[in-house]
This record gives sequence, structure tokens and C-alpha cells, in this order.
Amino acid sequence: MNAQVSDPAQGPLAHWHAEHAHFRRLLALLQAQVDLFHAGQQPNYALMVDIIAYLRDFSDRFHHPREDAAFLCLARHLPDLDLTLARLMQEHRVIAYAGESLRKMLEAVVDGAVVARGEIEAAASTYLVYYRGHIAREEDGVLDHAAEQLTPEDWETVRAAAPAGPDPLVAPDSPGRYRELRRHIALEAPTPRDR
Repeated sequence: MNAQVSDPAQGPLAHWHAEHAHFRRLLALLQAQVDLFHAGQQPNYALMVDIIAYLRDFSDRFHHPREDAAFLCLARHLPDLDLTLARLMQEHRVIAYAGESLRKMLEAVVDGAVVARGEIEAAASTYLVYYRGHIAREEDGVLDHAAEQLTPEDWETVRAAAPAGPDPLVAPDSPGRYRELRRHIALEAPTPRDR
């Protein structure tokens, strides 16, 4: 997989879909490590930390704030979706909290702490299930409504909801941890959407 997500100039929805595909790919890499863990093998904890760090540093900082702005705009156009959209925004906060909790747990393991296998497996599985379900709910209808209902002014509001910033997986000056994560992404074979 190419680490480049997409060019936002291609359109906000194309960019949104591409980012979701990118996040699913990272979640599949995380799942592969959890599967090793479940099988009693040694996962790559540093890789797991890098995946979570990326999803926290990029997705929670740039992607989710823009989605929240889009959902608020969309709720004005389609009040019947208000509860669904409010739940999706709540899920952004839950994903951020679960991701940060998992990251701290994995960083402790990398630093030599002893953490119960069951705790790590439960935290990682919860994060994976929640994040994948969240992306599926957005892709299975909400984005279609956004394409139909949001105006150019709405999309400008969405764009302005988060600061412009480089994707650390593709930026040439990205930290070493992301260069290593790029290498792992390139080595992995394509995976099904909902793995």
C-alpha cells in the first residue's frame, strides 16, 4: 500500500474515503499483531505503539475534528440524522480515549513493565472493534448524505475545523517511528476491508 492517502484537492469526500481505507489498513496491521499475541507468540510491541501513535496523532487531531464539523453541518440539513451524527461524534471521543489508554499500556510494555496479557488483548480488541465499526457506520450512509447535502460553505467549515498539517506517514521529515511504520505497510499484502 502506498502511504500517500490522497490529495485533498481531489475533493473532500474522496480524501475522506481514502483516509478511511488507510486507517483500515493500519487497523489490519494492528490486528495481525493482536492475533500473534492471542496465539501465544511475541507481537511487535513497538509496531503496535507506532500504529496507535499514528492514529492518535493524525486521525484524532486532523481527521476526526473535520468529520465532527461535517456532522454538525449535516445535522442542520438533515435533522432526522441528528442522533446518529451525535453518536458518531461521541465515538470519536471514545476512540481517542481507548487509543490513548492502549498506547500507554503498550508503551509501558516496551519500557519493560509487566502488563497482563489479558489486559492488552482486551484493550486492543476493544479498540479494533470500536474503530472498525465506527468507520463502517460512516461509510455505510453518512458519507453519501454528506455528498448530497453539504454545500461549498459547509465544506469550507469542515476544512477549517482542523489545522492543516502533513500526514506524518508521508512527510519527508516524519519521525523515525513513522518511517518504520511505512516500511511495515509496504511489506504487508493487501487485506480484506473488514478483516
